[in-house]
Amino acid sequence: MDTERIEEMEAYLRECADATAALAAQLDRMEALGERMTQLFAYYGSEAWYTDRDGELPQGIAAGVLSEDAVYDQIEAVRDVSFRMLSLATDILKNRI
Repeated sequence: MDTERIEEMEAYLRECADATAALAAQLDRMEALGERMTQLFAYYGSEAWYTDRDGELPQGIAAGVLSEDAVYDQIEAVRDVSFRMLSLATDILKNRI
């Protein structure tokens, strides 16, 4: 019996379980955000977006959503993370389990 190996594998188990639980929680957040994300991405560049962007904003209202880059950059970030998730999931399913 190799107690050092057992302790090492036990640490790997805890690390894997913690990471899996954290990822599941983040995936729950993304899934819950789904419809709002769809609406935001559809709003960007739409007629309503142009109307809102060209209008006079009251002072003190956050309006980063009307910038040229904020929503586009978020779309790209979601796309990049989605491809990373897909790549990781494929690697896990093909090579790890």
